[in-house]
Amino acid sequence: MRIANLNGRATMIVEDGAIDLANATNGRFGPSLPELYERWDEFVDAAPDVAGPSEPFSSSALGPPSPAPRQIVAIGLNYARHAEETGATPPSIPAVFTKFPSSLSGPFDDIVLSGSMVDWEVELVVVIGRTADYVAAKDAWDAVAGFTVGQDISNRKVQYDAGAQFSLGKSYRTFAPTGPWLVTLDEFEDPNDLGLRCSIDGEVVQDDSTSDMVFDVPHLIEELSKVVSLSPGDLIFTGTPAGVGMARNPQRFLAAGETLTTEIEGIGTMVNKVVAPAR
Repeated sequence: MRIANLNGRATMIVEDGAIDLANATNGRFGPSLPELYERWDEFVDAAPDVAGPSEPFSSSALGPPSPAPRQIVAIGLNYARHAEETGATPPSIPAVFTKFPSSLSGPFDDIVLSGSMVDWEVELVVVIGRTADYVAAKDAWDAVAGFTVGQDISNRKVQYDAGAQFSLGKSYRTFAPTGPWLVTLDEFEDPNDLGLRCSIDGEVVQDDSTSDMVFDVPHLIEELSKVVSLSPGDLIFTGTPAGVGMARNPQRFLAAGETLTTEIEGIGTMVNKVVAPAR
């Protein structure tokens, strides 16, 4: 099942278009996406019976699948080969920072530069569907509504000038595009092994699998839920594989006019134009 934010409304994506959930369920579910996640169990039970006319749609009308998370938790150095390229040792517990919710943007929105050292990071993003407190790894999948594609866009100068306190440099407006929709776990043969790729103007810069994660999704949820309560609609950016611009020799960063394409196997593709700031 694929759930999208289409023109701000909760929508089911089907083969021939999109079904508005509020219209198809006589107002039982939707149009609010945050409310849909709050009632995720109820919705999943009812979803097989959702039917209605599907309509064609424009990708430009898609927004972030979870547009109002209470928290965006992000993980650093969570791919072995990425840790290696940066000269770091993979941590013994997840390296956690936050991206502030105001950084969220849609899967086809522009990325607005904030300096000359803005980097890309393709990431699998987990959308939480049930409150998670002290959840064991063996039970963690039950807390997940589904996956979406994300980019952890990072201003490396601000990130490291702030004493390696990551959050500010990773939270500029438009620095957290997600989408194009949420895909539920039943759609994946192996949710721990998904190919993910990032390219700039057609040149592939990252190409790997989530199987290279140091901490897989269940273990991330276990470790995080020991410390914070994860709520429906919350997002976990699970880390990026090797190939970031900061680790290249010479270093390479995003430039105005480039197009960043981000894709994950079984989920879909985001296309974001990189633009200069208006001010």
